[in-house]
Amino acid sequence: MSDIIGSDRQQRSPGSGDEKPPEQDQPRSIKLVMTLALGGLISGLGIVGVYEVTLSTITENQARELRAAVFKVLPGVTQMQELVQENDRLVAVIPEAGEESRDNTIYGGYDEERSFVGYAIPGEGPGFQDTIRLIYGYLPADNKVVGMEVLESRETPGLGDKIFKDLVFVEAFSDLPIEPTIEVVKKGRKVSDNQVDAITGATISSRAVVNIINDTNSIWLENLPTPGSEPPMQENNSETENVIQ
Repeated sequence: MSDIIGSDRQQRSPGSGDEKPPEQDQPRSIKLVMTLALGGLISGLGIVGVYEVTLSTITENQARELRAAVFKVLPGVTQMQELVQENDRLVAVIPEAGEESRDNTIYGGYDEERSFVGYAIPGEGPGFQDTIRLIYGYLPADNKVVGMEVLESRETPGLGDKIFKDLVFVEAFSDLPIEPTIEVVKKGRKVSDNQVDAITGATISSRAVVNIINDTNSIWLENLPTPGSEPPMQENNSETENVIQ
């Protein structure tokens, strides 16, 4: 009988492996989670703070780059103004300082005599890697694209990025009829003025640029005023100081 009792005591002794150790990990886990949460909160606030501080500078730089692109894609232009579609009419607007352009904005370009030259029309669409944003110059009297500038692109370095690095490709948009539409053909097979040679090794990116222009034309051209009746340059809307240096 004593042997049985002794055996039972041995099984219930503090050193026995059957008893669960005290739960001490839970406080440590809570402390770790709270530390990580606090660190994440501080990092998030820091990122938001930096963004808020630099936002005005970023916006100003983007506006400056856009204005420079307008003058680049519209040769002969020395002044520009924003134009928006309102109530089926194209009207000039005067944006406030730091205000971003509206989604339905294009840009009218004017010469030194304040005579209308052409439109600079922004467009965007899918490329091979990501969205491509560009702007192109359009002369309604000639029905031609007269310049193209890529504003944003993440296409493959060394291949897709040639849509803005390959000067031959970019130059193809300096005097390009748009009727019936702009077409992309394999390099060396161009037989018509409305065709553009694709960049070797970057056919998808080349086609993306042309598709963006064609799609944007289909949205805007039928809503533009007839040649000769474009909105006049507003007296307090001059951008002569933004000519490319």
